[in-house]
Amino acid sequence: MFKSAIKIVKVLYRRVLLSIAFYPVLISFGYCLLAFIILELESLELAKRFKEQIPYLFIEDYETARAILTTLIGGILSLTVFSFTMVMVVLSQASSNFSPRLLPSLVSNKRHQLILGVYIGTLLYCIIILIVLGANDIETHSVGFSAMLAAISGVFCTGLFVYFIHSISVSIQIQNIIDNIFRSSSKYLDKDFEDSSSLKVGLREFKMDDFETINSDKSGYYRGFDDSLLSDSLVGNCHQFEILPFVGCHLWEGMPLIRAQNSLSDEDLKNLMLCINISSNRSDQNEGIDGFIKLMEIAVKAMSPGINDPGTAIDAINKLAPLFVKILRFPPKTSNSLRDGKIIIVRNNVMARELLQTIIQPIRLYAKKDSSVVIALLGALKFIARDAKVSKENKEDVKKELEALKIDVEGNIENKFDREKVLAMFE
Repeated sequence: MFKSAIKIVKVLYRRVLLSIAFYPVLISFGYCLLAFIILELESLELAKRFKEQIPYLFIEDYETARAILTTLIGGILSLTVFSFTMVMVVLSQASSNFSPRLLPSLVSNKRHQLILGVYIGTLLYCIIILIVLGANDIETHSVGFSAMLAAISGVFCTGLFVYFIHSISVSIQIQNIIDNIFRSSSKYLDKDFEDSSSLKVGLREFKMDDFETINSDKSGYYRGFDDSLLSDSLVGNCHQFEILPFVGCHLWEGMPLIRAQNSLSDEDLKNLMLCINISSNRSDQNEGIDGFIKLMEIAVKAMSPGINDPGTAIDAINKLAPLFVKILRFPPKTSNSLRDGKIIIVRNNVMARELLQTIIQPIRLYAKKDSSVVIALLGALKFIARDAKVSKENKEDVKKELEALKIDVEGNIENKFDREKVLAMFE
């Protein structure tokens, strides 16, 4: 029960962090709390002495304080509405011009969430101070410091607004989107490869003929295995498991999911399924195969008749090539030893066949009539095939994809000279 609660909290935490409302709500709550704290400090003897020593920092006139707070509320409300409108315009443009799968990463931009949170927090802070100022038996000097703090926050919000306009303009540029996806995916693959290379045990060949096969209890995309949720009972029985799907693979309910060395009790089986992360979303991050899918969709969208942007497609292909090399350097299977060797997890990695079918083939089918994009795709495939660390099996699949690209060039590039030029590059 406790393990289940932990996983539910983790899932909710991840989903809330991706929500655009998380940081604004948190910061707004902090500003409201700050307003009541400042109001309490106004009545302290130390605060009164401070006001006497530096009187020019405090507003003593009722009408002045009221006018400042009213102006700030109207101005910051306008900034907030305009900023939210800018976010909606950016999301709409990204969805229509690039890919709808880019929306989660744009929405979860922490800098934009923090700025919107400061806007809303300052707005609520000013409203609270104004309400206190208009209350019965409240003297003007009792909110002088609070009003001055509100004015300083208003100036700070103006500076944040200038930064927000610059940041939102930069974030929607397709070149920056592609670069961010590439950096996130590359960093994730480097770390994953380093972790796989430094395991205490290498891949161990198990005789799995007599292993028990466990089927998936729901449909979705396999996202990973969380070993932190393993129960003490599973650890104590020294199990060995093989995770059959690779990360990002789609599963239907009832398909084989895990092979277990020993038979599992109902309680252990329930706990093991708790460790499996199956999501309904195909790609909601910029890491691993999710980044591949986003770059592929950007390239395909760029080659659609409504967009017709070969330059963006070529840039996405050039970023995909080094990522392909990194992910195809993984062996077909890797094993990990957990809990002092009591649990052995064998993981299946994605092979070139599946990756080429998912990522390269859609680009090839959409771009087969554009010689410039075909040349870029040809260069990327030849770059992957030349890498010495890619396995022979994966290289054979890449060569088959090159042959398929050659057939498409022969049948779709109508201009004789362009066709001959591209075909000559296959030699």
